[in-house]
Amino acid sequence: MPIFPVVKILLSAVVIYVVTEVVKRSDRMGALLASLPFVSIIAMVWMYHEAGAGEREAKVSDHAWYTFWYVLPTLPMFLMFPVLVRWLGFYGALAAGSVLTAGLFAVLRWVMALWGVKL
Repeated sequence: MPIFPVVKILLSAVVIYVVTEVVKRSDRMGALLASLPFVSIIAMVWMYHEAGAGEREAKVSDHAWYTFWYVLPTLPMFLMFPVLVRWLGFYGALAAGSVLTAGLFAVLRWVMALWGVKL
């Protein structure tokens, strides 16, 4: 197996591990770390190094553009989760939050299509 995929997997796993360990010590610091766009940054670095010279910037730019729009419908889930978890339990709140997010994704695509933006 080539070394680059192994490095990608290990580095990505380390980021998740560090965030979950920090959360054990401080909810605020863990939330701050989790809110940082580590996954997007790591993905953009991998894309930049794996893409051909002529498509690097376009690939990374497209990723950043779509990530911006796709983050928006996920935000309400984080606001609703603390309320939902009291009523529905952890897995119920995750399920309800996922349904909410999926619905908001559909609304976002529809609204953006009205403005001529294809997501």
